Amino acid sequence: MSKPALAPSVLSFYSETVDESRRLSRSADGRLELARTQELLRRFLPPAPASVLDVGGGAGVHAEWLVKDGYAVSLVDPVPRHVEQASVICPASVGDARALDASDGSYDVVQLLGPLYHLPDPADRRKALSEAKRVVKPGGLVAAAAINRYASLFEHVTYAHLHTERMQEPVAKILRTAVHDGAHFTLAYFHRAEELAEELRESGLTDVQVFGIEGPAWSLVKAVEQQPGDGPTEDLIASAIAAARMAEPYPELLAASSHLLAVGWAPVNGTADGSA
Repeated sequence: MSKPALAPSVLSFYSETVDESRRLSRSADGRLELARTQELLRRFLPPAPASVLDVGGGAGVHAEWLVKDGYAVSLVDPVPRHVEQASVICPASVGDARALDASDGSYDVVQLLGPLYHLPDPADRRKALSEAKRVVKPGGLVAAAAINRYASLFEHVTYAHLHTERMQEPVAKILRTAVHDGAHFTLAYFHRAEELAEELRESGLTDVQVFGIEGPAWSLVKAVEQQPGDGPTEDLIASAIAAARMAEPYPELLAASSHLLAVGWAPVNGTADGSA
């Protein structure tokens, strides 16, 4: 069976334009995203040395801390540059979230912290989540990240150019269609929280929960970074993390986060309702 095709803009963006690991470690909102992703995943991960398949794991930013925590991590990514970078951290191979080479029920955890960003076709997202459920063990954890539908609205305020005509139409198009396919980024899909939860449930996962990763104050941190001066203080970043934690019981605040993280579990008896 032939492998699914990767959108050319995705390959070129991550091969030639951006270093995703640098964004997560250097930018203020990237640091906030990384810290909160670690915090949220550590709530649900089984004890080390459980096996983790990091699907679309990029250059290995998340694999690195998981390995340090004692997990047995394997990484799959469609971008050869990423696989080369990640191979110094853990076993890594070129692959696609929609057609994994892993055997059924072979991992304790499967995480997709990027693939859903770049699959605007619902059928492709269903394939990716179905594959994650297939290769995770019964009772195992699946974690999937998504870009929030409203992230671009907040982000372009931080750059102080949303009021310009050239930016309003692209952002308005994302709000209308949930898809970006133009300049300055790659082909991308923007989820609503309830939509992400439903996609995981439709794949057969149970006990699905959705969290705002950066929380409602992330754009304040990013705005400070864009202005002249020394950038956001550690206290400001710590306050933004506190805001993200405090916002968790309030689903209406999910819309203010830049990224969403959904977690769900593979049913033990083969079906979502627990029947054999």
